[in-house]
Amino acid sequence: MGNTFGKIFRITTFGESHGPAVGVVIDGCPAGMPFDLEFIQKEMNRRRPGQSKITTQRQETDQVQVLSGVFENRTQGTPIALLVWNEDQRSKDYTHIADKFRPSHADYTWQVKYGVRDYRGGGRSSARETLARVAAGAVAKLLLAHVGIQIRAYVSQVGPIKLNTPYQQLDLSYEAIESNIVRCPDPILAQEMIAFIEQIRKNRDTIGGVVSGVISGVPPGLGEPVFDKLHAQLGKAMLSINAVKGFEYGSGFEGVVMRGSQHNDAFYVDASGKVRTHTNYSGGIQGGISNGEDIYFRVAFKPVATIMQDQQSINQNGEQVVISGKGRHDPCVVPRAVPIVEAMAALVMADFVLRNQLAKLEKVLSAYATLPTVNVLNSTFNDNTTA
Repeated sequence: MGNTFGKIFRITTFGESHGPAVGVVIDGCPAGMPFDLEFIQKEMNRRRPGQSKITTQRQETDQVQVLSGVFENRTQGTPIALLVWNEDQRSKDYTHIADKFRPSHADYTWQVKYGVRDYRGGGRSSARETLARVAAGAVAKLLLAHVGIQIRAYVSQVGPIKLNTPYQQLDLSYEAIESNIVRCPDPILAQEMIAFIEQIRKNRDTIGGVVSGVISGVPPGLGEPVFDKLHAQLGKAMLSINAVKGFEYGSGFEGVVMRGSQHNDAFYVDASGKVRTHTNYSGGIQGGISNGEDIYFRVAFKPVATIMQDQQSINQNGEQVVISGKGRHDPCVVPRAVPIVEAMAALVMADFVLRNQLAKLEKVLSAYATLPTVNVLNSTFNDNTTA
């Protein structure tokens, strides 16, 4: 099972929706980094259930416990284990589907693959697993802050209600995004989205939406062609999130109507001597490698599969049954998906920042500039150390 993500900055998540706990082990985080547990908990609070009237009413505090890898508020270079106990499971809400397959859920496919499944909230396939990603992503954000990379995500669409303002013209500060429960930086449109989601809930239905993301402060040179292109890894990261059905970056699908003469991003050198592009249809990535411009992308989320209406389905014997959702579920997942999208972007960027240190011999040597070297051609010894 694919429970591990990343090459150098690597995470492994564990736990189920109705099990005792959910957690993550982070490996490859450099030693000596200040560890801000308050910031990590703040990120967790943005994802937790029960935070507003338009999210699931499951009540979980999602308090993070640090089990290893941190001493005196600094990382040790050893595996960092973070744990969150489940506190408000209601497994009885799922007994009616113990032998039935919910439409558009992972029930049937998991049963076929493993021959056994945890029907209580979907078990490992539940979106509750994403709390581990947010915890790990918060640690990745702490690392990225040291190199000036910032990640912001926001809700840009709920159903037919769409924010068409370019991200450059929006206030994407943390305060602006968190100023309303739907996490849309346009306060007027946010109220429309909230009212629409409330109506959807009253109709015992669900709706999808789009989370947009912007990664700024990215230095040129991040990405590992050919199979680990930066945009390929971002796409993999986003498509691994529950309910995600689409990912695009830069001009995306809209770029197909443009001509090359329109779409090409012309280079220039700004007053500070930095290489820039006049436009950014490339979305900050060219040839799978960052070019120093903002990376911007969109992530499409489907309507939540559990609806409080009768639906036709089958049971494990292949018999036709009627099934209806019970329990506590999000009528629209995108408000709580914002920190998850940020977390996955942070994990990708942190991994590439560390991997990039192996791209050139000069980078490797700079880390050992004061150590003795040996001339491999004539075996002479050269002591570069200083007294």
